[in-house]
Amino acid sequence: MNKTGYFTHSDCKKHEMGAGHPECPERLDAIEDRLIVSGVGDLLDRREAPQASIADIELAHGRMHVAALRGLTDGLRDEINAGGPTHAQIDPDTALNIHTWDAALRAAGAAIAATDAVMAGEMENAFCAIRPPGHHACHDYAMGFCFLNNVAIAARYALERHGLSRVAIIDFDVHHGNGTENIIAGDQRILMVSFFQHPFYPPGGARSHASNLVNIPVPAYTKGDAVRELVLTHWLPRLEAYRPEMIFISAGFDAHRDDDLGQMGLTEADFIWLTQRIKDVARHHAHGRIVSCLEGGYTLDALARCVEGHIRVLADL
Repeated sequence: MNKTGYFTHSDCKKHEMGAGHPECPERLDAIEDRLIVSGVGDLLDRREAPQASIADIELAHGRMHVAALRGLTDGLRDEINAGGPTHAQIDPDTALNIHTWDAALRAAGAAIAATDAVMAGEMENAFCAIRPPGHHACHDYAMGFCFLNNVAIAARYALERHGLSRVAIIDFDVHHGNGTENIIAGDQRILMVSFFQHPFYPPGGARSHASNLVNIPVPAYTKGDAVRELVLTHWLPRLEAYRPEMIFISAGFDAHRDDDLGQMGLTEADFIWLTQRIKDVARHHAHGRIVSCLEGGYTLDALARCVEGHIRVLADL
């Protein structure tokens, strides 16, 4: 049995938000190419992501939000047929095309299917190479390149469909996972720990002081040694005390020093170290169960190197 699953789908590459947008289909190509060249891809349990059901999406999102996304897609198709625009703008940074809804269903479906496979013991952990990302998607609206909150959906799914009592979400994206915070704040069945560059996008940083959140702002140009210290001082004691039965990772690699969208100073070695610490917690408390979902990371070479290192740790390679 391969230790680590790899969930993705070609539909995730059909979503695009216009020429020159940093959250582009080439991100998944860069990851795939790196895994092929390194040989890591051959050592994974590769699976095609199904579409998430509406009932499972609504574990984390309101019905009106889901209906609005579907309605925008249908309306856009009609406009295109009439010679209109090819994209519907959600906010200045976020747009959907006629393939976005299917891509979002596959992205959330990957996280759910990975949860099922890990819970069934078919693999110890899994990485979901998916887009659009999810951690800015709030209960009732899309924003920040995100439409459905893949990790929040999967975490609620593990609680509601698999009967777990405590799960953790770990977010190491350079941007604050405001959507995840919005969905889970106050839900004591989920502990969220994160760091994020502040001040930065989204405006305001962490907004909730709910006791199940450990969201730590750090200034621009923070390097890996400082991040490691905050993980040892703030994250790990809370995670050890909480004893999660499963861990979900919002795996953003835009805190890398080479990333054009962030201004932090992490390297591949820091992401490898972070993954190892998370894996240690999972093995102590959660039978090793981890589902990691791609979030940010926009400089393609750095993204691909970081994902390879992340997966190598997950797979004990």
